[in-house]
Amino acid sequence: MERQYDVVIIGGGVTGTALLYMLSAFTDLKRIALVEKYPTIAAVNSKATNNSQTIHCGDIETNYSLEKALKVRRPAQMLVHYAEQLPPAVRDQVIYRYPKMVLGIGQAECDFLRQRYETFSPHFTGMRLLEKAQIAEVEPNVVQLNGQLRPEAAVAISILNEYTAINYGALAQSFVDQAQAIADSASGKTIDLRLAQQVQRVEPAGSSYRVITPDDSLIARFVVVSAGGHSLLFAHRMGIGLEYSCLPVAGNFYFTPELLNGKVYTVQNDKLPFAAIHGDPDVTTPGKTRFGPTALPLPLLERYSPKTLIDYLEVLKFDQTVAAVLWDLFKVRDIRNYIFKNMAFEMPLLNRRLFLKDARKIVPSLQLKDLEFAAGFGGIRPQLIDRNQRQLILGQAEIDPGNGLRFNITPSPGATTCLGNAEQDVLRIQQHLGCEFEQSGFEPALMPRN
Repeated sequence: MERQYDVVIIGGGVTGTALLYMLSAFTDLKRIALVEKYPTIAAVNSKATNNSQTIHCGDIETNYSLEKALKVRRPAQMLVHYAEQLPPAVRDQVIYRYPKMVLGIGQAECDFLRQRYETFSPHFTGMRLLEKAQIAEVEPNVVQLNGQLRPEAAVAISILNEYTAINYGALAQSFVDQAQAIADSASGKTIDLRLAQQVQRVEPAGSSYRVITPDDSLIARFVVVSAGGHSLLFAHRMGIGLEYSCLPVAGNFYFTPELLNGKVYTVQNDKLPFAAIHGDPDVTTPGKTRFGPTALPLPLLERYSPKTLIDYLEVLKFDQTVAAVLWDLFKVRDIRNYIFKNMAFEMPLLNRRLFLKDARKIVPSLQLKDLEFAAGFGGIRPQLIDRNQRQLILGQAEIDPGNGLRFNITPSPGATTCLGNAEQDVLRIQQHLGCEFEQSGFEPALMPRN
């Protein structure tokens, strides 16, 4: 007999587990299931080693406009507020307090950051503008070279006393633990966690949907797919979201001895739709500083799963439109050179030497012997291509046909905004199912008081 659920969530990363927590804590829905193909929670992009471990607030991300920064800040505050209320032993494995800054080197970048500070600081009151000598007090290795201050002009926008780093894998597990504890204490509420169950397909079943795995099938009144690039694959197989294709971008990292006290980002090239290099402590590897990421298009939907090449080819739907979008990107000299450089980062003997030049923008005294490729670190960002608009979509997206299905594709800053995304999912579920969403309980639990 098929099991009946109000909502089935496909995908056990931080986006899917945030929704599991939100549904259990703040709705009156009684039967919720989360289905994950791996035997553990957060096994892919939410795994701590597979992302930047950063709480993206919009303050030091120079590719964010003020409008986008303010939009991202609210769910980032929700995330921190949630984590602060966890038991201390759990909290201290989830969020970390490090100084952070975005560093400008050279007069053009310094002028840019000074102007950005004037625009952003009224809205981000923790911001401080640091001159070279002040940078040295926070991050001495950033401005010291051969016992003196580095010769180039340097300035930084900094935030010195906030939670800035996070283990998204531990966060995802806390969402599951919280959801199960709520269900255990609530009469008639069931949370089913179905690990090591790969969903083969989703198909209509009257006014509901059938979620089919090798061992079972589940009937759900609403299905949310939060499975990275595979969300688009599920949508395509149901004839939904065919206007989208996908460009997966992989990132690698390098380790050095401990050289930085906190997170140091660099100014983004506005012609590049990829992350700028940064350096920071790694929350899983004490005593090391991690530099990266590189950015290389890779034909996989999961970084360390070669079999997802077939899935990628299916979701790519390569045609003249996709080719035109990729060609338009490749025609831009900065993007073309950046892609070639990142291809060279994959070549033995060359990779460390080439990366050293980029890393020295952050730590000018860095030596080749200090640089070690971080094997097994790095994930994939599934960036969408809008075939109708003939452009690359930067950031997260959702596909919602309005019929009890929702597909989330959440590259950066999707992990930071997981609770905000879950809030939007719940509102759509409420609209479709007519369930109660307890705003009176939600706001004090997740919204910090100003």
